[in-house]
Amino acid sequence: MQKPGRPCTVYDETRKSLEKLGYPGRDDIPVGPSQKRFSDGAQVRVEIPSCEGPEVLTAILEEAERLDVRLHRISQGSGIMLMPDAEIREMAKLGAEANVEVSLFIGPRTGWSPSALAKSDTGSIVQGRSTGVEQLVHAIEDVKRAYGLGIRSVLVTDYGLLRVLNEMRQTGDIPLDMKYKVSVMAGVTNPAVARTLEELGANTINVATDLSLAQLSTIRSVTSVPMDIYVEVPDNVGGFVRYYEIPEFVRLTAPVYIKYGVKNSPDIYPSGEHLKDLAVKLGRERVRRARIGQEFLARYYPEATVSMTARRYDDLAVPVIR
Repeated sequence: MQKPGRPCTVYDETRKSLEKLGYPGRDDIPVGPSQKRFSDGAQVRVEIPSCEGPEVLTAILEEAERLDVRLHRISQGSGIMLMPDAEIREMAKLGAEANVEVSLFIGPRTGWSPSALAKSDTGSIVQGRSTGVEQLVHAIEDVKRAYGLGIRSVLVTDYGLLRVLNEMRQTGDIPLDMKYKVSVMAGVTNPAVARTLEELGANTINVATDLSLAQLSTIRSVTSVPMDIYVEVPDNVGGFVRYYEIPEFVRLTAPVYIKYGVKNSPDIYPSGEHLKDLAVKLGRERVRRARIGQEFLARYYPEATVSMTARRYDDLAVPVIR
């Protein structure tokens, strides 16, 4: 029988094997405060997701100015393929003028294709994947088109697609300043997955929404790229509300993007004119949530360092307006 206060020795050999490979041997306690930082020395930045078009981005930027919210990145989920060129150019221009990174989702994916498996009860296993070579080709075309229209950051779910895009970036077929943001739909749940994605070329990784502080800390211990962590989570990916954990998110996982969804809100993907008014209202509310989170951080971790938005940094995917 294990004596009280004695460290657990169950699975010790396997835990030691993990540690020899550079992974933590357990995740029941946080590894410790992260000493890693963004290029400007800051610990934390802010992301507003589900920014579905120029009108929504304009509303988000207006609300951020009104509520004095430091905003660093917006992301979109409906996909590059469902946006006309003019809207993509306008979003790139708005982002560049505000020094806010604009990250658009790669459009083609199995969940929206004529896939029987994707529509089945277990279809979630392929929803964000690319089916066959043709869909890989289409996804790469999406990335090239977005880059040509001024976008410097795209969301990726498929691990194989990430690998190919990174290889193309290394060969020069895609410019080096295109950044790859791993989506929450990729299901990053442990340090080995996170390290694999970093090795495959991820520039930032959105982890699963239900990880404990200790589990998040173990992922940070083996990765260097920024993590993206939802504070308030849309219902279709958990529906959690974790504002009191913001200080520990920042302390344990820096560099980190704190990300604000809205619980109890409808799924608007794919968005369009028929949902524009709702998308705008949701965008404004996400900024309001970000203001709440900003106040939590100031109240409970006032020494935390937040990136400013007045200067351009090399790890912000913001194009120069030409």
